[in-house]
Amino acid sequence: MTQDRIVAEVLRRHGETFAERAGIRLADKPSPLYRLLVLATLLSARITAEIAVAAARELSAAGYTTPEAMRDATWQRRVDALGRGHYRRYDERTATMLGDAAVHCVQRWRGDLRRLHAEAPGDARVLSRLVREFKGIGPTGAAIFLREVQGVWPDIAPYADERVAAGARRLGLPPEPAALARLVSAPDLPRFAAALVVLGRDEKAAEALRGAAD
Repeated sequence: MTQDRIVAEVLRRHGETFAERAGIRLADKPSPLYRLLVLATLLSARITAEIAVAAARELSAAGYTTPEAMRDATWQRRVDALGRGHYRRYDERTATMLGDAAVHCVQRWRGDLRRLHAEAPGDARVLSRLVREFKGIGPTGAAIFLREVQGVWPDIAPYADERVAAGARRLGLPPEPAALARLVSAPDLPRFAAALVVLGRDEKAAEALRGAAD
């Protein structure tokens, strides 16, 4: 089985980012960047990705697509939106964190995460630290944000955390970010990284993919 065949199957079967699943058309603009940050917050909890994605969709449908809108929403309305996405186990705490994070976004970055990017262009480690200043986002959430945002912030690419590397090793692919980036086109890198995370967690899916690539 060739690397090209494996990579093609990885993208075909699992090449969908969390942002795409949540209906976020990611671009270097304030609203989609903020919606990705919210999604990363939701994915940081011990809850299934499907529920986190559904909750992100509900928050967007409720109009909370900017930090100002999230800040100005009542706590109960945020709880209600999370509940409609079945994000019930952590809904009250997360509603509070989203409100606090929105205030931080407005106060620290004037509601525009492009300003955060401008603080440390090309430095993923510093950007990770800045993202982790938002309530509710730890190392996992920051890694999710950076894996996906590298598609619109190409100066931090290639970005691949240990979860991406684990998926690459499982498939016999090189785990180093630069080596992985050489296997796909730049626009496909976030999708490739997202797929490798899935395959790093799911041994059966990885085995099925290897079989299909033979």
